[in-house]
Amino acid sequence: MKQPISITAISSISPLGKSPEDIWNNYQNNRHFFTKKETNWVAELPSELKIEIDNLKQSNPKYKALDDSVLFAIYTSRQAVINANWKASDNFGINIGSSRGATTLFEHYHKEFLKNHNAETLVSPTTTLGNISSWVAHDLQTKGPEISHSITCSTALHAMLNGIAWINSGMCDKFLVGGSEAPLTPFTIAQMQALKIYAKANGHSNQNEESQYPNQSLNLNKIENTMILGEGAAMACLESGENPNALAKIIGIGYATEVLEHNASLSTDAICFQRSMKMALGEVNSEDIDVIVTHTPGTIKGDQAELNAIHTVFCNKIPSLTTNKWKIGHSLGASGLLNIEMAILMLHNQKFISIPYLKAQTPKYLNKILVNAVGFGGNAVSILLSK
Repeated sequence: MKQPISITAISSISPLGKSPEDIWNNYQNNRHFFTKKETNWVAELPSELKIEIDNLKQSNPKYKALDDSVLFAIYTSRQAVINANWKASDNFGINIGSSRGATTLFEHYHKEFLKNHNAETLVSPTTTLGNISSWVAHDLQTKGPEISHSITCSTALHAMLNGIAWINSGMCDKFLVGGSEAPLTPFTIAQMQALKIYAKANGHSNQNEESQYPNQSLNLNKIENTMILGEGAAMACLESGENPNALAKIIGIGYATEVLEHNASLSTDAICFQRSMKMALGEVNSEDIDVIVTHTPGTIKGDQAELNAIHTVFCNKIPSLTTNKWKIGHSLGASGLLNIEMAILMLHNQKFISIPYLKAQTPKYLNKILVNAVGFGGNAVSILLSK
């Protein structure tokens, strides 16, 4: 990287809550946030947050037609720019992505089309992925560039890469980046079940103390796939250079794509992760990395492949490994930024967030944390954060 990039603010909503205090407190316990929705495990926003999202929806006649994925983005973006003390006149850029986009609206409109053989007026503008950043820009009244995209589950970290690229180009000195996902719909869950990667509703079949956790991310002894979908959004404010008020610095970025053998596959040794992690490390000694926040969605092959890549890159000095998917599930396009938030909280509080069913070496001091994300298509991203 030409220069460090400062993360001057971050805001999120997830099953953990919305405030840094609540989120950190919820990371300190061994409770997971999964509930049954009909017959499936899901990780939903707390009821009080759902009320706030509904209030946002009712606050403006234009917002009543928006999908939750857009409303989540508006909500978290407002708070992020407040936290960073940005103003619309700053003309900062916006890059917010989503893996699935307007899932609830799309399914509703398609159902109505099959019944009535007519499409409703606002179907196209309210279900396109481009409407997430557009509506955030409208809500914040910004005049800078705004970008939306889907790069599956690595979407939020690709948004971060784009923001860094714009800043380093000199075309912009501030960028709002993130991801938003509202995937808890019957069809979206059914798609994951069709891939045979979703956790079974009757719980984990291992008959031991681990069975109380339906998602078994990073547990290499699991005997079935245990991915669970969660909803949420997270936004980060990026600024050029070293800001004295920064929550953390981005000192390394890496990205890679590997050749597909199957639409949803990742190679056994996750070649894309090996390349992205090596690129993010740059000239940093691998032994200086204290923690890796892994992508590991809770699938047998996906978790093992990422671990194989980590062992290849770090050899005999493996950093402490952790994840939040055992607690809040996989929020697809938003998951990478929620991982960034988790890393920042660990750096700020100087405390490692462990996984209750796994033993991990706890680092004495946290200075450098590597964050991973990957999605269908083998699109891996690694971001190296420093205190």
